[in-house]
Amino acid sequence: MNDPDLLPDQHDEHPPPARPQLTRQQTAGLIIAAVGLAFALVNLGNVKVDWIVGSAHSPLILVIVVSVLIGVGIDRVALRRARKRSKPPDA
Repeated sequence: MNDPDLLPDQHDEHPPPARPQLTRQQTAGLIIAAVGLAFALVNLGNVKVDWIVGSAHSPLILVIVVSVLIGVGIDRVALRRARKRSKPPDA
């Protein structure tokens, strides 16, 4: 795949995955999706969510998904701040 007419930075750094690897990735993705769907279907019941002021009823899966999204957001902010602190001032 090394075309002599391309500049060095234009060469493919990552060739496309081989057929067996692609099949394994798709199978793993389907299994994870099926487990996620089963998890969501099991957790459809309403739960009481207590806030600082008041409470509300919401499907448990919604509470779980919102909690995960908040956790991912906090993680992204913390990583970004850590990277910014570890960079030298002249970069």
